[in-house]
Amino acid sequence: MSVLVVTGTGTEIGKTVSTAAVAAAALARGRSVAMLKPAQTGVAEGEPGDTAEVARLAGAVTLLELARYPEPLAPATAARRAGRPPVRPHEVAEAAEKLATEHDLVLVEGAGGLLVRFDETGATLADAARLLGAPVLVVAPAGLGTLNATALTTEALRARGLECPGVVIGSWPVAPDLASRCNVADLPESSGVPLLGAVPAGAAALPPADFRAGAPGWLAPRLDGTWEPTRLAA
Repeated sequence: MSVLVVTGTGTEIGKTVSTAAVAAAALARGRSVAMLKPAQTGVAEGEPGDTAEVARLAGAVTLLELARYPEPLAPATAARRAGRPPVRPHEVAEAAEKLATEHDLVLVEGAGGLLVRFDETGATLADAARLLGAPVLVVAPAGLGTLNATALTTEALRARGLECPGVVIGSWPVAPDLASRCNVADLPESSGVPLLGAVPAGAAALPPADFRAGAPGWLAPRLDGTWEPTRLAA
């Protein structure tokens, strides 16, 4: 798994902090890591974006951002409104493949969900993953509504012949409600893929050293960690 695409079931669900956790766990195992952000939206030039946040939390990660658009919109819309060229799936694949020649793991973090449009043709992150032949990790919220959104995402991946190694909960609450607790068991059943971790809420506010020390404990062995779903059940 030299390239791993990271998508979410929506926005603001902990996708970037989950990407940082995967990077930190891989680095802790002695692997070299790169992070590719095809399209950064909603961030002005000169401001730190998602790549900078991953490096801040995880450490020595090679960073590459292909395009940046100032308005917080879908990449295709943001590119059009900014009068800038959109990102094309083949550009994402080429950049990731080049990084993969020099790193043990390349993390490709999308914007929003799997089928958010990159360009006017309707191309998406799924098209880039298909060109790469890369698995797609799904980040999902913990609570009510996540079962449907996660199942729709994994179904879309299967329909496109894309591998999904599993789901990571992007923000596990300090005091989980009934729905969140039940979703620990229900997410694998409804999505058809295993639960591969849960990043605690507020993890991004931890000192970077604490984040890096904690990350392996938030992720399953498939993601270079030590986490097990029974921890959440407990």
